[in-house]
Amino acid sequence: MAQDAKALILDFGSVVTLTMFETHRFSEHNLGLPEGSLNWMGPFDPDNDPLWAAMQRDEITEREYWLSRARETGALLGEDWTEMAQFVVRARGKNTEQIIRPEIVPLIGALKAAGKKLAILSNELDLFFGKELRESLAFLKDFDVITDGTYSKILKPDPRAYQACLDQLGLKAGDCVFIDDQMRNVTGGLNVGLRALHLDVQNPRDVFNMALSELGIAQAFTAPGKLEPVGQEASQ
Repeated sequence: MAQDAKALILDFGSVVTLTMFETHRFSEHNLGLPEGSLNWMGPFDPDNDPLWAAMQRDEITEREYWLSRARETGALLGEDWTEMAQFVVRARGKNTEQIIRPEIVPLIGALKAAGKKLAILSNELDLFFGKELRESLAFLKDFDVITDGTYSKILKPDPRAYQACLDQLGLKAGDCVFIDDQMRNVTGGLNVGLRALHLDVQNPRDVFNMALSELGIAQAFTAPGKLEPVGQEASQ
């Protein structure tokens, strides 16, 4: 039987945060746009988002996808946006609690209580979200390591990106669970020996429960943000 993992490594966008697709109505309100102005839905409706499909086929990069969406949204406001952070900071506003997945804060609490390590491994944390928004998220202080491709310029699924995070954690790949919403990055994690798991944005709770099991933590999410001891629901 495999030993319990010692650390959890999370992608940031779409794993720690809700996707930009899930928060379209919130974004439209913050931007002063009519409801329904943002109608591209990525993984939630890939057949009607050809740009997303092109990204999944590796015809364009994830950065190119989001820069295109940022430019489109800026144009709706009569503005010329050249950086993803311009879109994210304006669209997500000051109330950052509304953009965080409800599982994240209780998940962090459970891991810290169990003595596990926590890390972020992102390709574009500050590039997409901006330093100010990141610094407003108080729970990030509980992470032992934040590895950001904005600065390293080494992006998943390059094996060096995962190794840089592991080096900072001081752990072997097999000791760590890794969660990402992009399958290419999950595959990259598996290739370096991580216990890599795919987050399905339409059913994210399952992957967090899988991670808790891998970490040997006898708790599970039974509803968004509701973390309970394993077996409690069945015993009621």
